[in-house]
Amino acid sequence: MHPHEGPASDVGGPIILFDAECVLCSANAQFILKHDKAARFRLASMQGGVGAALYRQHGMDPLDPSSILVVEGDRVRRDSDAVLSIYEGLGLPWRLLGLFRIVPAIIRDPVYLWVARNRYRLFGKRATCWVAPPEYRDRLM
Repeated sequence: MHPHEGPASDVGGPIILFDAECVLCSANAQFILKHDKAARFRLASMQGGVGAALYRQHGMDPLDPSSILVVEGDRVRRDSDAVLSIYEGLGLPWRLLGLFRIVPAIIRDPVYLWVARNRYRLFGKRATCWVAPPEYRDRLM
């Protein structure tokens, strides 16, 4: 296998890497699955084998991630850019959140990173990882 090949280069849409123990992150994953009518996105938790490998491949520690990642082929989005790309990919009306791109990343990212660093304190941590309902399991890696 080529060093850059792996789950992210498989056929399919962008992969969202998220924290399945984080209440906010899990709620966001559920929201994405429900509103992604085109089934464009796949999700992988950092606690799973595929997600942990992708985090490491992109220079992040899956035991202490600092950001959500969206991996699409060779392109990786992180921080507020990742969040905006997800909502843009959901179509209308969620696509309109892309208007926040007018706010420079130098302003957006510190806000995102503050929430990410404090996510357990602000929103809580699950005792076990969130598990998707059966109808969405084919979209989880």
